Amino acid sequence: MPEDWQRALAIVAHPDDLEYGAAAAIAEWTAAGREVAYLLVTRGEAGIDGLGPEECATVREAEQRASAAVVGVRTVEFLDRHRDGVIEAGLPLRRDLAAAIRWHRPELLITLNHHDTWGGVAWNTPDHRVVGRATLDAAGDAGNRWIFPDLTAELGLDPWNGVRWVAVAGSPHPTHAKDVGPGIDRAISSLAEHRAYITGLEDAGKDPAAYARSILEPMLRTAGDQYRGTPATLFQLYPR
Repeated sequence: MPEDWQRALAIVAHPDDLEYGAAAAIAEWTAAGREVAYLLVTRGEAGIDGLGPEECATVREAEQRASAAVVGVRTVEFLDRHRDGVIEAGLPLRRDLAAAIRWHRPELLITLNHHDTWGGVAWNTPDHRVVGRATLDAAGDAGNRWIFPDLTAELGLDPWNGVRWVAVAGSPHPTHAKDVGPGIDRAISSLAEHRAYITGLEDAGKDPAAYARSILEPMLRTAGDQYRGTPATLFQLYPR
């Protein structure tokens, strides 16, 4: 992975999306002094069967903020007009993401798998596909003053052409890797902060930390075997 950057913005659909692998790399980057901010398109209000959407959104927002803090991320923002499970592809989403990119002015964008599957026939969810693709589109939208000109006229957000890469975590077509050995424990603790979400999963058991370790440690070590023998988070990297 490129290391000659200072600011990154991670854009995903739901709380916990970044914690299944990407947070290990983010922990390494923040420890090295780089700035990473999170933008969540929803508050994950449809993510826990036993909680109504309003209560679930409150719980999951708090869990995401605590989770981000574990890996050194202080800025966590949520959009307000997109609903969990039914995020729509289109201009409103692209505009919101372009506005966030212009505001944060990142060199690196991080998002989640936008492909139809996770590999083979493991079907990806609509929200992941829509947000991942919209992030790739918004990287270009943010730099063109004639796309969403109201962002400048009404909000004072000047175009930002400084995005140099979009890194897609969880892609079935990885091209780059970030070694994450020291970041594994922080990544596990970060995922474990999603306590209500994890305990609501039928197959997770009742110990969020044990669940997080059982998922992440094999994933990151297996990814490392594809890399150079050290634990790693894999990304599909799109240069801009």
